[in-house]
Amino acid sequence: MVEIIAAGLITALCWALFLLWFNRDRSRYRNCYLLWIALLSTVPFILSLAGPAKGKVAFGLFIVTMIALLFVPFFLIYNGIVMIRREGKHLAQLLSLVLGIVIFIGEAATAATAIGLYMTNQVPLEAAMARSPILFAGALFSITIIYGCMCFLIFMIYILFMQMVPPKKDFDYVIIHGSGLLNGDKVSKLLQDRLDKAIEVYRMDPSPTKLVPSGGQGADETVSEAEAMKRYLLSKGIPESDILIEDKSTTTLENLLNSRQIIESREGRKYTALVTSNYHVYRALRYCRKIGFRCTGIGSHVAFYYWPSALIREFIAVHAEKKHAILFLVGWVLCMLFWTLIIFLGR
Repeated sequence: MVEIIAAGLITALCWALFLLWFNRDRSRYRNCYLLWIALLSTVPFILSLAGPAKGKVAFGLFIVTMIALLFVPFFLIYNGIVMIRREGKHLAQLLSLVLGIVIFIGEAATAATAIGLYMTNQVPLEAAMARSPILFAGALFSITIIYGCMCFLIFMIYILFMQMVPPKKDFDYVIIHGSGLLNGDKVSKLLQDRLDKAIEVYRMDPSPTKLVPSGGQGADETVSEAEAMKRYLLSKGIPESDILIEDKSTTTLENLLNSRQIIESREGRKYTALVTSNYHVYRALRYCRKIGFRCTGIGSHVAFYYWPSALIREFIAVHAEKKHAILFLVGWVLCMLFWTLIIFLGR
């Protein structure tokens, strides 16, 4: 009983800390790791509830985790092939395929390194590493892949969690982020999903709400994205008086800046939601925080085959920021130092 209470208190504390920061600002990157810590703290609590069967439950969780890890690269490779068939051979569509291949090589390198370490069990490891640069490089590559995959997994779990939390209602404005048009003037399936989600929010909202379709005109488009979105909204029965178009922006940041200018130029309350594809909500909220624009992010449905590559793009975009690039590298260095201490000092 003492074990259950202690584990329960630690779990409750971790979840309380995460929910506190999550409710305060959902765009903070620290939330990803706070959620991960909360989830990890739940495992000992579950095991404590298992009582005498704790060992069997732990072993079962380990087996399920290993099977899932082995399945990941094959799923990503398959998804990459589907993306190429449906979306073409563009760099953005190759991301899941490339990541799947890299993870597969990383898992193979990990297995080979483990076998190599086992075979050198009777030899001082320092000497084995000196004799076999391949073994050392394999270990280095394995740790790098594991670290990168864990960072991506933590990011992905947080994005999924954000989608599971129901958004608040009673908005005055709903910004709809644009996307490329088909044939220069028709909304794509991705953009249609965003519009349908915005319409759903509009119709469920108890207060009068204005929709703000946001997006300029690309070089290959005959109308602005905002104009194409307005036409779609009108076709779905949305009154023209409830549509305020923003047709000058070319990036997500400009979407928000220009939309905010329109909203702030009007009288009355200004509770605002932004609707974009579910994988893109987190980064859009980061832009909102950057410009001091308070918004609630709402994610629209995305085809399952499209989601992995899109999320990889988001992960890369977030870590391309100077601050997070530095933190990512610092984390990698710490992992390398930890591995070195375990191998060379623990033998």
